[in-house]
Amino acid sequence: MRVLITGARGFVGKHLLSVLAKERPDCTVLTPSFDVTDRQAVFGAIEAAQPQICFHLAAVSSIGQARSEPDLAWRVNLGGVLNVADALKSAAPEALLVFTSTSEAYGDSFRGGAPLDETAALAPGNTYSATKSAADLALGALANDGLRVVRMRPFNHTGAGQTDSFVVPAFARQIARIEAGRQEPVISVGNLSAERDFLDVRDICAAYASCLTHGATLPKGAILNLCSGQTRSIRSILDDLLRLSGVAAKVEIAADKLRPVDLPRAAGSSARAAELLGWRPRIAWDDTLRAVLDDWRRRVQDDA
Repeated sequence: MRVLITGARGFVGKHLLSVLAKERPDCTVLTPSFDVTDRQAVFGAIEAAQPQICFHLAAVSSIGQARSEPDLAWRVNLGGVLNVADALKSAAPEALLVFTSTSEAYGDSFRGGAPLDETAALAPGNTYSATKSAADLALGALANDGLRVVRMRPFNHTGAGQTDSFVVPAFARQIARIEAGRQEPVISVGNLSAERDFLDVRDICAAYASCLTHGATLPKGAILNLCSGQTRSIRSILDDLLRLSGVAAKVEIAADKLRPVDLPRAAGSSARAAELLGWRPRIAWDDTLRAVLDDWRRRVQDDA
Protein backbone atom coordinates (compact mmCIF):
# COMPACT_ATOMS: atom_id res chain seq x y z
CA MET A 1 0.00 0.00 0.00
CA ARG A 2 1.24 3.48 -0.90
CA VAL A 3 0.87 5.88 2.02
CA LEU A 4 1.26 9.65 1.74
CA ILE A 5 1.73 11.77 4.87
CA THR A 6 1.55 15.55 4.92
CA GLY A 7 3.18 17.19 7.93
CA ALA A 8 5.40 14.14 8.47
CA ARG A 9 8.12 16.27 10.04
CA GLY A 10 5.82 17.56 12.78
CA PHE A 11 5.20 16.21 16.27
CA VAL A 12 2.45 13.74 15.35
CA GLY A 13 3.96 12.95 11.95
CA LYS A 14 7.20 11.65 13.43
CA HIS A 15 5.28 9.36 15.78
CA LEU A 16 3.06 8.13 12.95
CA LEU A 17 6.12 7.26 10.89
CA SER A 18 7.43 5.23 13.83
CA VAL A 19 4.12 3.40 14.30
CA LEU A 20 3.85 2.58 10.60
CA ALA A 21 7.44 1.34 10.44
CA LYS A 22 6.74 -1.00 13.35
CA GLU A 23 3.22 -2.16 12.51
CA ARG A 24 3.09 -1.91 8.71
CA PRO A 25 6.58 -2.42 7.27
CA ASP A 26 4.90 -3.67 4.09
CA CYS A 27 3.74 -0.14 3.22
CA THR A 28 5.54 2.34 1.01
CA VAL A 29 5.47 5.58 3.00
CA LEU A 30 5.90 8.81 1.05
CA THR A 31 6.65 12.15 2.74
CA PRO A 32 7.21 14.69 -0.05
CA SER A 33 7.83 18.26 1.04
CA PHE A 34 5.33 20.74 -0.40
CA ASP A 35 3.35 23.77 0.70
CA VAL A 36 -0.28 22.72 1.20
CA THR A 37 -1.40 26.28 0.40
CA ASP A 38 0.20 26.01 -3.08
CA ARG A 39 -2.53 24.31 -5.10
CA GLN A 40 -0.29 23.48 -8.04
CA ALA A 41 2.36 21.95 -5.77
CA VAL A 42 -0.26 19.86 -3.96
CA PHE A 43 -1.71 18.49 -7.21
CA GLY A 44 1.76 17.70 -8.51
CA ALA A 45 2.81 15.86 -5.34
CA ILE A 46 -0.35 13.76 -5.14
CA GLU A 47 -0.31 12.94 -8.85
CA ALA A 48 3.29 11.77 -8.53
CA ALA A 49 2.68 9.79 -5.33
CA GLN A 50 -0.54 8.03 -6.40
CA PRO A 51 -1.34 7.15 -2.77
CA GLN A 52 -3.94 4.65 -1.65
CA ILE A 53 -4.25 6.44 1.69
CA CYS A 54 -3.30 10.00 2.68
CA PHE A 55 -2.82 11.07 6.27
CA HIS A 56 -3.26 14.83 6.28
CA LEU A 57 -1.45 16.11 9.38
CA ALA A 58 -0.08 19.42 8.09
CA ALA A 59 -1.69 22.24 10.06
CA VAL A 60 -1.31 25.30 12.21
CA SER A 61 -1.91 23.24 15.34
CA SER A 62 -1.36 25.75 18.14
CA ILE A 63 -4.31 27.77 19.44
CA GLY A 64 -1.92 30.60 20.25
CA GLN A 65 -0.35 30.68 16.80
CA ALA A 66 -3.76 30.58 15.12
CA ARG A 67 -4.87 33.51 17.27
CA SER A 68 -1.78 35.56 16.40
CA GLU A 69 -1.65 34.54 12.71
CA PRO A 70 -5.28 34.02 11.69
CA ASP A 71 -4.71 34.52 7.96
CA LEU A 72 -2.09 31.77 7.95
CA ALA A 73 -4.33 29.49 10.00
CA TRP A 74 -7.20 29.85 7.52
CA ARG A 75 -4.94 29.35 4.50
CA VAL A 76 -3.38 26.18 5.95
CA ASN A 77 -6.19 24.66 7.99
CA LEU A 78 -8.98 25.25 5.49
CA GLY A 79 -7.41 26.15 2.15
CA GLY A 80 -4.69 23.52 2.47
CA VAL A 81 -7.22 20.82 3.32
CA LEU A 82 -9.37 21.70 0.30
CA ASN A 83 -6.29 21.59 -1.93
CA VAL A 84 -5.41 18.10 -0.71
CA ALA A 85 -9.01 16.88 -1.00
CA ASP A 86 -9.43 18.25 -4.53
CA ALA A 87 -6.12 16.78 -5.63
CA LEU A 88 -7.07 13.35 -4.31
CA LYS A 89 -10.46 13.48 -6.04
CA SER A 90 -8.76 14.40 -9.30
CA ALA A 91 -5.52 12.39 -9.30
CA ALA A 92 -6.16 9.50 -6.87
CA PRO A 93 -9.96 9.13 -6.60
CA GLU A 94 -9.80 5.72 -4.88
CA ALA A 95 -7.52 6.96 -2.10
CA LEU A 96 -8.75 7.35 1.46
CA LEU A 97 -8.12 10.71 3.12
CA VAL A 98 -7.58 10.53 6.89
CA PHE A 99 -8.11 14.07 8.14
CA THR A 100 -6.96 15.10 11.60
CA SER A 101 -9.71 17.35 12.87
CA THR A 102 -9.93 18.16 16.59
CA SER A 103 -12.18 17.85 19.61
CA GLU A 104 -11.70 21.61 19.99
CA ALA A 105 -14.31 21.91 17.24
CA TYR A 106 -17.05 21.00 19.75
CA GLY A 107 -16.26 24.17 21.69
CA ASP A 108 -19.29 25.45 23.56
CA SER A 109 -21.07 22.11 23.16
CA PHE A 110 -18.83 20.90 25.99
CA ARG A 111 -20.50 23.32 28.40
CA GLY A 112 -23.25 20.79 29.11
CA GLY A 113 -20.65 18.72 30.96
CA ALA A 114 -21.64 15.32 29.55
CA PRO A 115 -19.24 13.30 27.36
CA LEU A 116 -19.86 14.15 23.71
CA ASP A 117 -20.12 11.70 20.85
CA GLU A 118 -19.77 12.47 17.14
CA THR A 119 -23.36 13.74 16.84
CA ALA A 120 -22.64 16.79 19.03
CA ALA A 121 -22.84 20.17 17.33
CA LEU A 122 -19.64 21.92 16.29
CA ALA A 123 -19.43 25.21 18.18
CA PRO A 124 -15.83 26.45 17.90
CA GLY A 125 -14.69 29.11 20.33
CA ASN A 126 -11.34 30.22 18.88
CA THR A 127 -9.63 30.73 15.53
CA TYR A 128 -7.89 27.36 15.56
CA SER A 129 -11.05 25.38 16.20
CA ALA A 130 -13.01 27.51 13.72
CA THR A 131 -10.55 26.72 10.92
CA LYS A 132 -10.61 23.02 11.76
CA SER A 133 -14.40 22.98 12.01
CA ALA A 134 -14.74 24.62 8.60
CA ALA A 135 -12.45 22.00 7.04
CA ASP A 136 -14.25 19.19 8.86
CA LEU A 137 -17.63 20.35 7.51
CA ALA A 138 -16.28 20.93 4.01
CA LEU A 139 -14.92 17.39 3.88
CA GLY A 140 -18.29 16.06 4.98
CA ALA A 141 -19.85 17.79 1.99
CA LEU A 142 -17.12 16.48 -0.33
CA ALA A 143 -17.78 12.95 0.93
CA ASN A 144 -21.23 13.29 -0.59
CA ASP A 145 -19.53 14.17 -3.88
CA GLY A 146 -17.44 11.00 -3.84
CA LEU A 147 -14.40 11.84 -1.71
CA ARG A 148 -13.31 8.90 0.45
CA VAL A 149 -12.59 10.50 3.81
CA VAL A 150 -12.58 9.76 7.52
CA ARG A 151 -12.54 12.68 9.95
CA MET A 152 -10.67 11.97 13.18
CA ARG A 153 -11.44 14.23 16.13
CA PRO A 154 -8.65 13.57 18.62
CA PHE A 155 -8.81 15.01 22.10
CA ASN A 156 -5.68 16.42 23.78
CA HIS A 157 -2.61 14.28 23.15
CA THR A 158 1.00 14.61 24.21
CA GLY A 159 4.33 12.83 24.13
CA ALA A 160 8.02 13.19 23.40
CA GLY A 161 8.82 15.83 20.81
CA GLN A 162 5.91 18.17 21.48
CA THR A 163 6.72 21.87 21.78
CA ASP A 164 6.26 23.75 25.03
CA SER A 165 3.41 25.78 23.56
CA PHE A 166 1.25 22.92 24.88
CA VAL A 167 0.52 22.45 28.56
CA VAL A 168 2.16 19.10 29.42
CA PRO A 169 5.54 19.83 27.79
CA ALA A 170 5.37 23.39 29.16
CA PHE A 171 5.29 21.94 32.68
CA ALA A 172 7.88 19.26 31.88
CA ARG A 173 10.33 21.79 30.46
CA GLN A 174 10.19 23.91 33.59
CA ILE A 175 10.64 20.87 35.82
CA ALA A 176 13.64 19.70 33.76
CA ARG A 177 15.19 23.15 34.03
CA ILE A 178 14.67 23.17 37.80
CA GLU A 179 16.30 19.72 38.03
CA ALA A 180 19.28 21.00 36.03
CA GLY A 181 19.64 24.10 38.21
CA ARG A 182 18.77 26.47 35.37
CA GLN A 183 15.54 27.77 36.83
CA GLU A 184 14.41 28.74 40.30
CA PRO A 185 11.96 26.21 41.82
CA VAL A 186 8.97 28.20 40.59
CA ILE A 187 6.60 26.93 37.89
CA SER A 188 4.61 29.42 35.85
CA VAL A 189 1.12 28.19 34.95
CA GLY A 190 -2.22 29.22 33.45
CA ASN A 191 -5.64 27.96 34.46
CA LEU A 192 -5.21 24.81 36.54
CA SER A 193 -8.86 24.04 37.16
CA ALA A 194 -9.82 23.12 33.58
CA GLU A 195 -10.45 19.43 32.94
CA ARG A 196 -9.40 17.74 29.70
CA ASP A 197 -9.14 14.24 28.25
CA PHE A 198 -5.47 13.48 27.53
CA LEU A 199 -3.96 10.63 25.53
CA ASP A 200 -0.53 9.49 24.46
CA VAL A 201 0.34 10.55 20.90
CA ARG A 202 1.34 6.94 20.19
CA ASP A 203 -2.21 5.81 20.92
CA ILE A 204 -3.54 8.49 18.56
CA CYS A 205 -1.18 7.31 15.83
CA ALA A 206 -2.26 3.72 16.39
CA ALA A 207 -5.83 4.84 15.64
CA TYR A 208 -4.68 6.54 12.45
CA ALA A 209 -2.69 3.48 11.39
CA SER A 210 -5.71 1.23 11.93
CA CYS A 211 -7.33 2.95 8.95
CA LEU A 212 -4.94 0.95 6.77
CA THR A 213 -6.78 -2.17 7.85
CA HIS A 214 -10.32 -0.86 8.38
CA GLY A 215 -10.53 2.02 5.90
CA ALA A 216 -12.44 0.05 3.28
CA THR A 217 -15.28 -0.72 5.71
CA LEU A 218 -15.70 2.75 7.22
CA PRO A 219 -18.95 4.58 6.42
CA LYS A 220 -18.81 7.41 3.88
CA GLY A 221 -17.43 10.55 5.54
CA ALA A 222 -17.02 8.78 8.89
CA ILE A 223 -16.34 10.86 12.01
CA LEU A 224 -14.46 9.30 14.93
CA ASN A 225 -13.69 10.76 18.34
CA LEU A 226 -10.37 9.65 19.82
CA CYS A 227 -10.35 9.97 23.60
CA SER A 228 -9.82 7.97 26.77
CA GLY A 229 -13.17 8.73 28.37
CA GLN A 230 -11.41 10.10 31.47
CA THR A 231 -10.85 13.78 32.18
CA ARG A 232 -7.99 15.17 34.28
CA SER A 233 -7.59 18.62 35.76
CA ILE A 234 -4.55 20.56 34.62
CA ARG A 235 -3.63 20.80 38.30
CA SER A 236 -3.55 17.00 38.59
CA ILE A 237 -1.26 16.78 35.56
CA LEU A 238 1.19 19.19 37.16
CA ASP A 239 0.98 17.23 40.43
CA ASP A 240 1.68 13.97 38.56
CA LEU A 241 4.73 15.45 36.85
CA LEU A 242 6.07 16.77 40.14
CA ARG A 243 5.47 13.38 41.78
CA LEU A 244 7.30 11.51 39.03
CA SER A 245 10.22 13.94 39.04
CA GLY A 246 10.51 14.39 42.81
CA VAL A 247 10.80 18.15 42.31
CA ALA A 248 9.36 20.52 44.90
CA ALA A 249 8.38 23.88 43.42
CA LYS A 250 6.21 26.90 44.03
CA VAL A 251 3.37 27.37 41.54
CA GLU A 252 2.58 30.85 40.21
CA ILE A 253 -0.25 31.82 37.86
CA ALA A 254 0.91 33.98 34.93
CA ALA A 255 -1.61 36.26 33.24
CA ASP A 256 -0.09 35.67 29.79
CA LYS A 257 -0.80 31.95 30.10
CA LEU A 258 -4.54 32.41 30.66
CA ARG A 259 -6.78 31.96 27.61
CA PRO A 260 -9.45 34.56 26.81
CA VAL A 261 -12.02 31.76 26.86
CA ASP A 262 -11.37 28.47 28.64
CA LEU A 263 -13.98 25.74 28.95
CA PRO A 264 -14.20 24.21 32.42
CA ARG A 265 -14.48 20.61 31.13
CA ALA A 266 -14.16 18.76 27.82
CA ALA A 267 -15.21 15.11 27.90
CA GLY A 268 -15.91 12.69 25.08
CA SER A 269 -16.86 9.18 24.05
CA SER A 270 -14.79 7.05 21.68
CA ALA A 271 -17.24 4.15 21.51
CA ARG A 272 -17.52 4.54 17.74
CA ALA A 273 -13.75 4.27 17.21
CA ALA A 274 -13.76 1.12 19.35
CA GLU A 275 -16.56 -0.33 17.23
CA LEU A 276 -15.29 0.60 13.77
CA LEU A 277 -11.52 0.45 14.28
CA GLY A 278 -11.18 -1.88 17.24
CA TRP A 279 -9.22 0.95 18.87
CA ARG A 280 -8.79 1.94 22.49
CA PRO A 281 -5.96 3.75 24.33
CA ARG A 282 -3.39 1.36 25.78
CA ILE A 283 -0.49 3.44 27.13
CA ALA A 284 -0.53 4.17 30.86
CA TRP A 285 -0.68 7.83 31.85
CA ASP A 286 2.47 7.68 33.97
CA ASP A 287 4.35 6.18 31.01
CA THR A 288 3.22 9.10 28.85
CA LEU A 289 4.39 11.63 31.43
CA ARG A 290 7.73 9.86 31.87
CA ALA A 291 8.29 10.03 28.11
CA VAL A 292 7.62 13.79 28.12
CA LEU A 293 9.84 14.39 31.15
CA ASP A 294 12.72 12.35 29.74
CA ASP A 295 12.42 14.16 26.42
CA TRP A 296 12.71 17.55 28.10
CA ARG A 297 15.57 16.40 30.29
CA ARG A 298 17.47 15.52 27.11
CA ARG A 299 16.58 18.83 25.48
CA VAL A 300 17.68 20.84 28.50
CA GLN A 301 20.98 18.98 28.62
CA ASP A 302 21.52 19.51 24.88
CA ASP A 303 21.03 23.25 25.41
CA ALA A 304 23.85 23.34 27.94
